[in-house]
Amino acid sequence: MADRNASVYSRGGRRVSVAEEPVTSVLKGGDVPINPSGEEWNPDEEVLAALGYKPEFKREFTLWTTFCVSFAVLGLLPSFATTLYYGMGYAGTAGMTWGWLVAMIGIQSVAASMAELCSSMPTSGGLYYAAAVLAPPGWGPFAAWITGWSNWLGQVTGAPSVNYGTSAMILASASIQNPDYVPTSYQTFLLTVLLMLIHGCMASLPTRWIARVNSAGSTFNIIALIVVLILIPSATNRVSRGLTKFNPSSEVWGDIYAGTDFPKGISVLMSFTGVIWTMSGYDSPFHLAEECSNANIASPRAIFLTSAVGGTFGWFLQLVVAYTVVDIPGALDSSLGQPFAAYLIQVLPKHAVLAVLSLTIIAGFAMGQGCMIAASRVTFAYARDDCFPLSKYWKHVNTLTRTPVNAVWLNNLVGNILLLLIFGGELAIGAIFSIGACAAFVAFTTPIFIRVFFVGNRFRPGPWNLGRFSIPIGCIASAFVALMVPILCFPSTTGKDLTVSGMNWTSLVYGGPMFAILIWWLVSARKWFKGPKVNVDHLMLGREEQAAQLEEVIEGKDVGDGDRSSGSHDGVPGEMPAGKQGGDMKLNGL
Repeated sequence: MADRNASVYSRGGRRVSVAEEPVTSVLKGGDVPINPSGEEWNPDEEVLAALGYKPEFKREFTLWTTFCVSFAVLGLLPSFATTLYYGMGYAGTAGMTWGWLVAMIGIQSVAASMAELCSSMPTSGGLYYAAAVLAPPGWGPFAAWITGWSNWLGQVTGAPSVNYGTSAMILASASIQNPDYVPTSYQTFLLTVLLMLIHGCMASLPTRWIARVNSAGSTFNIIALIVVLILIPSATNRVSRGLTKFNPSSEVWGDIYAGTDFPKGISVLMSFTGVIWTMSGYDSPFHLAEECSNANIASPRAIFLTSAVGGTFGWFLQLVVAYTVVDIPGALDSSLGQPFAAYLIQVLPKHAVLAVLSLTIIAGFAMGQGCMIAASRVTFAYARDDCFPLSKYWKHVNTLTRTPVNAVWLNNLVGNILLLLIFGGELAIGAIFSIGACAAFVAFTTPIFIRVFFVGNRFRPGPWNLGRFSIPIGCIASAFVALMVPILCFPSTTGKDLTVSGMNWTSLVYGGPMFAILIWWLVSARKWFKGPKVNVDHLMLGREEQAAQLEEVIEGKDVGDGDRSSGSHDGVPGEMPAGKQGGDMKLNGL
């Protein structure tokens, strides 16, 4: 046991060290995690221990169920319906067809690079954890702070924005049934809050129930998407209105709708807002990694598949709408207040319109619940490292459900407060969509940027990796986000036509909190926030007396309270575990 390559667990009949784990480890080469129960770690627990965390969840997610949560968060059909205003409104059908393909090059690059990080560091902290570990010495806590808060802002706006879109579709359906009914802001607010409360209860269930519910929800999402893709072109009544069944390809692919005051190329880039927001849910497997079996392979696969499958099916949906839409301005300015519903009225009989909206509403309900789950896991992971005020409450894992129930309801409260933007008008509440897109992709790309430009070939990949294409793909991902973040803040009008009511408030509503968070760091947080914390007990091997203590732990003997204190390195005063030294957290092997 005095050998520095010894360990408290075995694999395949031989003892292995943390340094041999196929993950990026924050533990020093000689550190060995200890299972407090004295039992051996299973393979998933070994990987998590190498990352410095003890298991706190049941691993009841598989590749399929993890993909289901991620695909539910992606929610192609409701996401597309909710953000049609941006895709079609800024650049017309051209932005929906080849514009989607161009955007997907950047988005898939981000997803692939993120999946590679997930395979190397499969922990609930996800991007925040990766940023801390990969950052240059001394910069880890700051990188984690910025990444974590940006990611949380993206996550916490997910459920309210989805549920707002679902509520708008429900009320639009009521207007179609009764043309005299005009939804009010008050009604939209109350209905959205109701959906938030229902999703909060569902997200507080035990993991196995959540997995089953999301499997059903994602299966329905996929079926509904396929049904809509078939139903719209087959049931369209354009011909009965004196039109051709489909718009000519020359118009669909060539005409750029003048939806902004900017040049057409900028308008196409602005239309990517819808694509980016729709495709911003594929990070969910990263945050569910501690609840997934075979996480350092299954979770990155789920990330990559969610983006690839979602991007492909999303493009088909874009094509269907682009080839059948009759009047773009009419859809955008309809009194229904929901462009997708207005578009459906243009191309389908009434009963088919209600059928499509019903499918979209149910899919949107499943998506909102998936968003609530993913956000709660992010909040738990950050609270575990004391990132939030009152973190001791938000990091609590419910003893009955074994899920972070307190984190669920914190996010629920914040989301309901954000919904007060409904009373500020469409542009005000619309800011939560662009905030979500901007915040999410800033968080997505920060650790990717650090990995590409500061770590380079020294990166220790997990079993799922990009090989020699890692750096080029990471560069594409970083460049895409660097281009799109300012674009997401552009208003659609300029000069004298730009008024307060037409302003894009993303830069204020996202930039304001992030500026306050930066000030908080400079004034206070830099003094106490040290980034991800190691929360497993471990020993420095190579020391005979501690090796003896380790043997006693394995045999279930009492090693004394003083040997397991968190303020010392298991009996070595003054030596803090890697991961509690903030900027000293480095890649194992760098």
